[in-house]
Amino acid sequence: MIRVLRKLGRDMRDARRRRRIPVAVLAERAGISRMTLNKLEKGDGGVSGGTDATVLFTLGMIDRLADLADARHDEVGLALEEERLPQRIRLPKGTGKADG
Repeated sequence: MIRVLRKLGRDMRDARRRRRIPVAVLAERAGISRMTLNKLEKGDGGVSGGTDATVLFTLGMIDRLADLADARHDEVGLALEEERLPQRIRLPKGTGKADG
C-alpha cells in the first residue's frame, strides 16, 4: 500500500509541475497547508483520502477518482460473480406451457 500511495503522490506532484503550479498556490487553492501538500506528494499515509480528492479536484483530475472502484475494473468481483451464475434458469411453476 505504501508503494501505491507514493506513486499517487508522485503522480499528483508531476501533474502540478506540468501545470506549472507552485506548491504554495496549489495548497492555497485546495485549502490545505504547504506541509500537508508536501506530505501528500511524498505518499504519506497520514494524509486523508479527502485531501487527495480535493487536490485532484483542484488539478482538474477528479473524474479519474470515480473510476477507481468501477465494477468494470473489478476482476476479482467479476470472476466471483461469474462463478455464482446458475447453471440453469427455470420458469416458476404455473407459468409453463398451457394445459391442453
